[in-house]
Amino acid sequence: MRRLLSTTVATLALAAGLVISTSSPAAAESAPGCGPVTQIGSTGYITTSTGQTAASVKQFKGCGKNWAYVYVWQSFRDTYGSWKVTAWIKTSSQSVGSSTSSGSEVWSWPTDTLYVCTQGGGQLEFGSQSHYGYTDTRC
Repeated sequence: MRRLLSTTVATLALAAGLVISTSSPAAAESAPGCGPVTQIGSTGYITTSTGQTAASVKQFKGCGKNWAYVYVWQSFRDTYGSWKVTAWIKTSSQSVGSSTSSGSEVWSWPTDTLYVCTQGGGQLEFGSQSHYGYTDTRC
């Protein structure tokens, strides 16, 4: 009985640790040349034609600027050998700050767009396919 109780307590402690570690807030993001920044708006997603969620698109503000950020999910990276990912800030009249990488993440260039409505935008290219995702618009 003592061993069963010990095993049960250990299992509950492990489960509680998993819940705490997966539900705690994410660490602050740091934009290149700025340091910690604040996410504005909702996270957007890039999905493939087969419905696989491949990347997250976020928009941040900090140091008086906006940034877009795209992170390519590990599940996508495990499936495909190469890709190109691009992030940018979209205003009502143009897209600015575009930056491209073949890595797992990319930050757009900082943009002086805090005074207008913006969206973070992202593009994922692989093979002959190109897919897009956007955050919501923030004013």
